[in-house]
Amino acid sequence: MIKYLLWDIDATLLNFKKAEYFAMRDGFEKFQLPIDESQIKNYNLINDKYWKRLERGEITREMVLHGRFREFFDGLNIAYTDELIYDFNKFYQVELGNNIFFNDNAKETLKALEKTYKQYAITNGSIVAQKGKLKKSGLDKIFDGVFISEEVGIDKPNKEFFDIVFENIGSTDTREYLLVGDSLTSDILGANNAGIKNVWYNPENADNKANVKVDYTINNLKEVIEILENI
Repeated sequence: MIKYLLWDIDATLLNFKKAEYFAMRDGFEKFQLPIDESQIKNYNLINDKYWKRLERGEITREMVLHGRFREFFDGLNIAYTDELIYDFNKFYQVELGNNIFFNDNAKETLKALEKTYKQYAITNGSIVAQKGKLKKSGLDKIFDGVFISEEVGIDKPNKEFFDIVFENIGSTDTREYLLVGDSLTSDILGANNAGIKNVWYNPENADNKANVKVDYTINNLKEVIEILENI
């Protein structure tokens, strides 16, 4: 019987790409960088590459947070200093937390389930960005707990991340957990590693090319309610 729901935040409950767009755009303006907004797509690709390398344990979080901007600026032949990279990243993290856009039926689904299940956020995002998002979105009032990998000390999809989550929640019975997330390589692989059931939030109907086991696939978050009624 499912008792605990583990929710990813970025690109699952919240529209990360939209928040990222505004955070980057405002960063260009604040630091007076000669960058066109259309080039944010190039940053999207670089950012995704760095996070996937972190998931595979190839690089550190510090290398993600600053390396992505160095590569982005290098590709545009923009001169920068370490101080600019540090300050830009710091501003960007805060702005990610200030730009809140819910995915369809996200908050409504959480509210519909909160009386029946204990619900927790599990995220690889930075402490600054995630705590800002949780507070401004009101999700901090819904979740029974939050696990940010930067605080936990290890990232999804590592089994050790979930071992810490289970220990803190107070149950190691994997049959009691259901994870909902958008990333095959972080959330769904993490669920596989932890031995728990998962729901892949896949609104764009992407193919599963990650060789991971998906228990349920949904296009709309409200489908989680129906899954729980029939699981």
